[in-house]
Amino acid sequence: MKRTLLAVVLIALVCSLSLTMLSGCAKKASLKDQAAMTAPAKAPAPAMAAPSATPADDAAAREKALREQQLREQAEREKAAKEAAEKAKKEAAAKLAAILKELQIPDVYFDFDKYNLKPLAQTTLKNGAPAYMKYPDYKLVVEGHCDERGTAEYNLALGQKRADEAAKFLVDLGIQKDRIKTISYGKEMPVDKGHDEAAWAKNRRAHFVVFPPVK
Repeated sequence: MKRTLLAVVLIALVCSLSLTMLSGCAKKASLKDQAAMTAPAKAPAPAMAAPSATPADDAAAREKALREQQLREQAEREKAAKEAAEKAKKEAAAKLAAILKELQIPDVYFDFDKYNLKPLAQTTLKNGAPAYMKYPDYKLVVEGHCDERGTAEYNLALGQKRADEAAKFLVDLGIQKDRIKTISYGKEMPVDKGHDEAAWAKNRRAHFVVFPPVK
């Protein structure tokens, strides 16, 4: 009876100690969880700051920007100068073409084996002369031409008379003599290579060639 009671007491004591130990472990685990929940979060590591620009870097950047601006301005000036030169060249060419057109005298024509100026030829020369008064630096060459009939020597002489007659008429109208030259091509340069009267009439002529001033 005493042994049984003693065994019961020992078992109760062992159970009591076991419950106490289990309670203590549970309490420690609860404290650890609570501490983990209440612990402050670690702040993230600060990012590496970019190095700040130095005064030397700022000066180099300003110098680069200034050079680029100067290059742009120079390119714009060169472009403007080129465009102005091209425009002036075109204007000069157009002006010259207009002057040459104004100075061009139409061909005048002669009767067969004649060199005297017909009334229509005189009117043509009178209409053409004022332009040479307006532009005194331009000169004129008068060419004498003939049709294919007759010898080459005869036609050269006849062509010269025709050129001289037209030149003299222009000088009488007021154009300086030293501005006009004459030359004969006889029958060597026909404008119409036909062999009838219609072709011959076109070839008996004085032709006028304008020469701009030499620069």
